[in-house]
Amino acid sequence: MKELAVRLKKGDDLKESIESLCVSNGVDTAAVVSGVGCLFKARIRLARAKDFYEKEADFEIVSLTGTVSKGKAHIHISLSDDRGNVIGGHLSKGCLVNTTCELILAVLEEYQSVRQYDEATGYDEIVFEKRGR
Repeated sequence: MKELAVRLKKGDDLKESIESLCVSNGVDTAAVVSGVGCLFKARIRLARAKDFYEKEADFEIVSLTGTVSKGKAHIHISLSDDRGNVIGGHLSKGCLVNTTCELILAVLEEYQSVRQYDEATGYDEIVFEKRGR
């Protein structure tokens, strides 16, 4: 397994940066290992995939986890505000880095992935396949 590490800077879109990092490095399948930093604008899709939490304020990233397949990210994020209140959901475009975000991705070189429609969930879900099978 190889790793990718980058420091994002003020104004970078977190989701777009993760996706473009994978595309520019020819990464088929990756996992988010760590994301430490802060945002000045949050845009998170909440449960049931209908509503968004959007707010401009100071937020700390307290959790960032997910996968990237063929340049498309499925990532969950938790943020805390200046009072310690936490909100979380699906990372969406529009989450903008404040001072920094230290990002580490694990490239899953032994796997390839595709997204396939799953009738049970109603979504295109990731399917992992071990290379060489």
